[in-house]
Amino acid sequence: MPNARFEAGDKRELSEKEALVEAGRPRRPTRSRRKNGESESADTNVEILDVAAQCFMEMGFQGTSIDDVARRLGATKGRIYHYYRSKTDLFFDVHREGMRRLNNAVHAAMQKDATGRETLHAMLEAHALTMLQNIAYLAVVVQGVHMHRLGATTLVQRQVLDEIMSIRRDFERLFIDVFRRGQEDGSIRAENASIAVKGMLGAVNWTAIWYRPRAGETLADKQALARELATRQVEGVI
Repeated sequence: MPNARFEAGDKRELSEKEALVEAGRPRRPTRSRRKNGESESADTNVEILDVAAQCFMEMGFQGTSIDDVARRLGATKGRIYHYYRSKTDLFFDVHREGMRRLNNAVHAAMQKDATGRETLHAMLEAHALTMLQNIAYLAVVVQGVHMHRLGATTLVQRQVLDEIMSIRRDFERLFIDVFRRGQEDGSIRAENASIAVKGMLGAVNWTAIWYRPRAGETLADKQALARELATRQVEGVI
């Protein structure tokens, strides 16, 4: 079903394709640390996250400093410390925001009246398109996973990463559940849902490593690439 848009008084209905695009677009993060009494119109951390994501993507976690983010933002370090106690806190919030955008896009693509195979394709396409629209954020998500696996964190940092990894597991479970639905309705023949889904998501997630926006690239170009990525995964695994 189409989704309704309620921004700036616009009440028109979105088509399914528009809804997917909207779900993957940037939104104001919900974890900004506003001081008591500040209104919604107060300065938010969305611009900080955008710039930090770009810095972390280009220079990595170790190579990025708060000074780097502030310099590119054209602001003082105080503006960043208003929201974040440390570079690590900032990195984790970029990671959370990347996962939030993925979750929103994939949930918007889930089709209860379609076969498991069709729904899985739609979810993978939404996942891929969100990667292409938010490549810096999702590159940070990949870095966070490597940090977690290598144990390159303090105990407190690892506890936060454990929380984020739990979000990732829930995200993967969405795909596994739809995969099994496809097995039940006969649209999917592959037997091991967990391995198949890990392979498909891994291939799409690798976009964060190789993809960089091209000059003049349009939304239609990204949609076509996302569709191709999803089709290759579904046809190759299922």
